[in-house]
Amino acid sequence: MREGAGGDKLVRHLMRRVELGITRHGIREIALSALVCGVAAALMLWLIPAWGKVAAVAPLAVFLWVLSFFRDPFRRIPVGAKLVVSPADGTVTEIADVREDTYIKGEAAKIGIFLSIFSVHLNRAPLAGKVEHVQYTPGKFLDARDKASSVQNERNAIGILPNGRDGKVLVRQISGAIARRIICKCAVGDALEKGQKIGMIKFGSRTEIYVSKSLGLKVRVKIGDKVKAGSSVLGEIS
Repeated sequence: MREGAGGDKLVRHLMRRVELGITRHGIREIALSALVCGVAAALMLWLIPAWGKVAAVAPLAVFLWVLSFFRDPFRRIPVGAKLVVSPADGTVTEIADVREDTYIKGEAAKIGIFLSIFSVHLNRAPLAGKVEHVQYTPGKFLDARDKASSVQNERNAIGILPNGRDGKVLVRQISGAIARRIICKCAVGDALEKGQKIGMIKFGSRTEIYVSKSLGLKVRVKIGDKVKAGSSVLGEIS
């Protein structure tokens, strides 16, 4: 799924000028929430003048949360061709050796990351390489902390052939109980740099990375670790 950029130039320009660090993928939601929350606050001030100012804090808090959800903070990308960085912000919830048949079609090291509604939801390339595979699959909206969400939920797979390496890497974007839109900003044939933004999952989700065994990934994280997309090192390939 992709979003058009038409009509957004002025808004994006203003965002850059004030350095909000907001992704353009959230322009629609931010504009809509500003309208709805503004109307809600105005109604509270009008209907309950005695408590309106206090009650109006709730819609303001909702708008600030929506604004923060689409934040796009600067990330310093670690140098080193062997380093594999996290494709998402969140908490490491799974580390396992599995068989991956979507793109790798063989044994792979799997790392699952849960993104809460307060996480940055932009996805980034875990390493430099060429996109060989992109596949969107509709599905359910189970809680993203449930391992079953990996194969039952709406998801998008991005297969990457690492530069100068004999092996493959798959990044899987998975919707959650709240998420209802997956954005993929790369296509087959694209050349990716490590840490490059490749998409987003809106409102709570899960992101997984699969690294083929031939790459000999040495995992550097453990379950429960907090990671950041593009800057946290998940492991090192041989």
